[in-house]
Amino acid sequence: MEPILSNQSSLKTSTSRIDVVDVLRGYAVAAIMLIHNIEHFNYYHYPDKALNPDWLNTLNTNVFDLTFFLFGGKTYSIFAILFGFTFFLMNNKQNKAGKDFGPRYLWRLFTLTFFALINATFFPGEVLMLYALTGVILFFVRKWSNKALLLGAFFFLLQPTDLLHYVYSLFNPEYIPTTRMFAAPWKACMDIIKEGNFLDTLWGNLTYGQEFSLLWAIECGRAVQTMGLFIFGFWLGKVGAFKAEHYDKWKNVLAVSFAVMIPLYFLKTHFLGSDQTEVIKRTIGTAFDMWWKFSFTLIWISFIILIYKSDTVKRLCSPLQTYGKMSMTNYIVQSIIGGILYFGYGFHLADTCGVAFSLGIGFVFLIAQILMCKMWLKYYKQGPFEMMWHKLTWIK
Repeated sequence: MEPILSNQSSLKTSTSRIDVVDVLRGYAVAAIMLIHNIEHFNYYHYPDKALNPDWLNTLNTNVFDLTFFLFGGKTYSIFAILFGFTFFLMNNKQNKAGKDFGPRYLWRLFTLTFFALINATFFPGEVLMLYALTGVILFFVRKWSNKALLLGAFFFLLQPTDLLHYVYSLFNPEYIPTTRMFAAPWKACMDIIKEGNFLDTLWGNLTYGQEFSLLWAIECGRAVQTMGLFIFGFWLGKVGAFKAEHYDKWKNVLAVSFAVMIPLYFLKTHFLGSDQTEVIKRTIGTAFDMWWKFSFTLIWISFIILIYKSDTVKRLCSPLQTYGKMSMTNYIVQSIIGGILYFGYGFHLADTCGVAFSLGIGFVFLIAQILMCKMWLKYYKQGPFEMMWHKLTWIK
């Protein structure tokens, strides 16, 4: 009986690990979707405040601020970390089979660009193309030691380009940051979304939208941070951080992250303040903002993992687990439906729905997607886009 009990224990540990990762992924995609709704999927048009009662304007402002405080830049980071963790799972499996996953992984990233183009056609601001480009970093670090991986993640998460610009400004007081390159394509894209028909909007999203999305990520520190998050997720996988026997260690992560997050919040608020120069805001201000978001990200991850030990929490998180199993499908479907709801060619709800009402739409949308996921997973092991990506990845 002893070997059987041992195998059951291992199976339970493996299942728990996968379950909590699916919950984290589901939580991240759900929160991202709610943010996209109040942003009107990057189409920042809202009803005229002068036509609203004061209480509604106050509610909209508070909902916007609170949602971004809790989720903005944090749930994205969770999704990026889990991208690195998924790479670990696939790489580790191939290594055990005596194969180098590197070349196949580069092909996998190439196939990801096709899904990115589909998503970009409907949503000006999608991240899959950024993942396909910055994900190449994992190819180069796939054989690094755990220590080297942690140092590599720390290097990128330190926001080195922003810090270098800040140091340069200290030695060159007359340094003036160049105009944001993403501004022009962003404006062009927004104009098309407002006035263009369906085909015009799709083309504008695919061209101007993809251009400004990538430029924004590069200029605002997101691209560098993403590479750090990928490596960090890979490192978490290698050290077994998501295994059930290591759950208690996340208590230390929660305590340290919470202690660090508080001063980082005040520092980023200070260096991004209106009284600061543009150089400060775009260098050290950006760095502190990214560090604060990363510390908050670790708070969310550690908190969810720690409470997930409860059977009650596991039952409550079952919808998120289901949602997380089809994260790519849910993400792309969000973009398609979001454009129909808020853009000019569709119902154009952006000009009639305020932030609070849009958040309500987001919750209805979320429930509908969860129900669709449950129906789909009764018959298939993966979502449709996940299934296609898997087949493309392993095509001979």
